[in-house]
Amino acid sequence: MGLSIRAYARHRGVSHVAVLRAATAGRITLEPDGTVDAAKADAAWQRTTEPGRDKPRPQKLKAVADAAVGSVRETLKEQGLPVSGPEGGGVTFVQARTAHEIAKAHLARLRLQRMKGESVDRARAMALVFRLAREERDGWINWPVRVAALMAAELGVETHPMQKVLEAYVRSHLADLAEVQPEFR
Repeated sequence: MGLSIRAYARHRGVSHVAVLRAATAGRITLEPDGTVDAAKADAAWQRTTEPGRDKPRPQKLKAVADAAVGSVRETLKEQGLPVSGPEGGGVTFVQARTAHEIAKAHLARLRLQRMKGESVDRARAMALVFRLAREERDGWINWPVRVAALMAAELGVETHPMQKVLEAYVRSHLADLAEVQPEFR
């Protein structure tokens, strides 16, 4: 004597209707008394079911679900909305729907900004900042050569030592400025 159809369905993680359909289609065989031998039925089920058609087990989806719950919680917290339930637990449908609507509103706002020309392409902005910073640096590096003779004449000192001192201080200042990293968000 084997398992009942409903007991085998629980064992398999499917509905009893799925077990009945598999028996009707001949994918699994029922015992003469109408019960299901779990070992035989499991082997037959594996043999006759397409791999892509088998439902994923809940433990496989747990990581995906946890990531989604975390994302919903973050969105709600960013908007200053209440997040109910324990940290490890799920979120309610209303909370998930609210987070979904917030995300849709953000996307709509970004599309509108792009259409109006108000948004800036990050790669182009970084290239422009890099080019401007390089031009500024080159201007500062060339400055001591241009003004050293004039400053030396005004102070009554030798030109070459004046240029060397100016270059040292300018390079030191540029090294300090190089530590600043622009952040585009």
